[in-house]
Amino acid sequence: MVRKLKIQRENDKTFKDGFEEFIDSCKARNLRPATINHYQESYKSITRFLDEQMLIKDIKQSTVDNFVRDCKDKLDISSQTLFTYTRDLKTILYYFMRMEYMKEFKIKLPQVDKKAIETYTDAELKILLKKPDLKNCSFVTYRDWTLINFLMSTALRLNSFINIRIRDLDFENEVVYVNTTKNRKPLIVPLNKTIIKILKEYLKVRQYKDENDYLFCNVYGNQLNKKTINGSLIRYNRERGVTTTGIHRYRHSAVKRLVLANMNPVFIQKLLGHSSLLITQNYINILVSDLKQEMKGFDILEQFNNGYIKISRGR
Repeated sequence: MVRKLKIQRENDKTFKDGFEEFIDSCKARNLRPATINHYQESYKSITRFLDEQMLIKDIKQSTVDNFVRDCKDKLDISSQTLFTYTRDLKTILYYFMRMEYMKEFKIKLPQVDKKAIETYTDAELKILLKKPDLKNCSFVTYRDWTLINFLMSTALRLNSFINIRIRDLDFENEVVYVNTTKNRKPLIVPLNKTIIKILKEYLKVRQYKDENDYLFCNVYGNQLNKKTINGSLIRYNRERGVTTTGIHRYRHSAVKRLVLANMNPVFIQKLLGHSSLLITQNYINILVSDLKQEMKGFDILEQFNNGYIKISRGR
């Protein structure tokens, strides 16, 4: 008996079938492995409330609305996480729409509660940026101090700075070439004179043999991984009595000081590697709201008026 092959019609595709095709498309477009892994992890959360055996042709606006409502009612998640789940679902469904597996409709993303961006205070930075005694500190401590100065100077993301090699430093032109970025677009980041001086001294202590070596390494000279450097900087902070931690906090702190220095938003956009000025502007707006919180209760005129202002009454 000859077994007939079952040919799946396009309008019989399930959400699961379509998602597997979507992932293949992501790989074909050479998206970053981290991005593909993100979608695969998000799929697990999405299919808690959306049946993966549902036919794609049956997905409609009410399907998305019910998904958002169920996530809000049944999961203890932040507005940002809800936004992320819905955004990922939207990306997948828009792929289905382009492939004409389902009818087109607009998907509106839920609002995100804006939270103040956390930064280090001036007092904390004064402690963290104080140079350790080279005669008595370990290489790791000295490396972390150098790294913190580097982060405050460049505002780079973790995945960018751990992939910088010594050859990427250009002291003559006072820049560093950043080849690993979130959007895969290389950056040329300026280096100030202080960080150049710090890096030159650091390279003497590091004692590298090959310019292809990574700039920031572990005690064996190998590339740092995210877990190692996160743990190391947490210890660095706590040993100095700074309880607040976080590598990204240095990025926020650097940008905050650029804002206070009235730097051009276009320059900040290029420094941060944002794809659009709108993203940078939203970032700055949140930082400004953070500044408003810090100014709460502070009256700059009070010291000049002894708490009151005399009003002369004219005739």
